[in-house]
Amino acid sequence: MLPNWVELVPRPSEVGDIDEDAPTLEGNAIIKANEIAQFASEWAIADDTGLEVEVLHGAPGVHSARFAGENATDADNRARLLQVLEGATNRAAQFRTVVALVSAKGDIHFVTGKCAGVIADKERGDNGFGYDSVFIPTDGDGRTFAEMSDAEKDAVSHRGRALVQVPDLLARIFGLPTP
Repeated sequence: MLPNWVELVPRPSEVGDIDEDAPTLEGNAIIKANEIAQFASEWAIADDTGLEVEVLHGAPGVHSARFAGENATDADNRARLLQVLEGATNRAAQFRTVVALVSAKGDIHFVTGKCAGVIADKERGDNGFGYDSVFIPTDGDGRTFAEMSDAEKDAVSHRGRALVQVPDLLARIFGLPTP
């Protein structure tokens, strides 16, 4: 997917946990990529993802990982979401992923991927993590992400839709032909 001149390496072990304290997904992705870019003196890529529920005015959004509290587990967050939406007729939601590409000089670029769907009435499926067992993508066949194989989920997911844009972004940044 990426041009052959791009080498992806894991986050250096010397870079510990990075505080994701921005009020937006874009801000958190930039914070993470910038921290790594400054450490490595190279371009860095990072992402942040949130579940945005229409009737909750976009919540949990940037707070998706701690919707049920600061030390909440994925199961706690799903239970809280289902509790809050109990009886709701509008269960429309979307996953949104922001991928930030940041240079050591502070140049910032980002792309966004979205996946529209609805929140199920109860958990279904065992695959995945986070809110996968309660999210039914509109582009799917009525199954939750957790009922899909990894390949099926990747074909319609927000993260996949963001990452597929990265090669074109790199080509624009570096003035190269699009892949």
